[in-house]
Amino acid sequence: MDLENKDEISSEVTETVTEAVEEVVESVDSTEEEKPARGRKGRGRKQKIETVEEKPQSEWTERVVQISRVTKVVKGGKKLSFRAIVIVGNQKGQVGVGCAKASEVIIAIQKAIADGRKNLITVPIFKTTIPHPITGRSGAGAVMLRPASQGTGIIAGGAVRSVLELAGIENILSKSLGSKSPLNAANATIAALKALTPFSDVAKKRGLTMAELLN
Repeated sequence: MDLENKDEISSEVTETVTEAVEEVVESVDSTEEEKPARGRKGRGRKQKIETVEEKPQSEWTERVVQISRVTKVVKGGKKLSFRAIVIVGNQKGQVGVGCAKASEVIIAIQKAIADGRKNLITVPIFKTTIPHPITGRSGAGAVMLRPASQGTGIIAGGAVRSVLELAGIENILSKSLGSKSPLNAANATIAALKALTPFSDVAKKRGLTMAELLN
């Protein structure tokens, strides 16, 4: 074979090889452009979108009035525990007071909430206040409650205010008498609200309608 023929064949081979290489490079570039950009981490994995379901809000409201440290003398030393007083209410006429002890604060609060829900009472609310004046007692504590006109607000403090707010009363006058203990004040307020008589019951006893009784 002549040298000229060899040169022609070699040039044809190199041209075909270069064309094939260019086609491969173009195909690789096109595929890389089509692929979406991915981060360094999680290459080839699909990211999961987590959906958080919102829990329905409960109508009950809990308010911690007092957390006190209680010491009990036992054989061999003293046993330390915590006492929690919690007011539970739905601001729609139902309220309760719970008191519980435990070795930890969180457990004491949980037990007090459960105790408060067991001892719920229904409060007869007339418009935004109570039907009539009343005084409640518990131990050495006493609480005096008086109806108030629209716009007065809750004139009370401490545990008495918490009980009245969670009961759903908006306008009332109160005065705490006797013991200043939050538990006695809360229990006296509950006793007063429990002893209230609705206007409907009074009207039935007198044989009148609500309009006649109120007029």
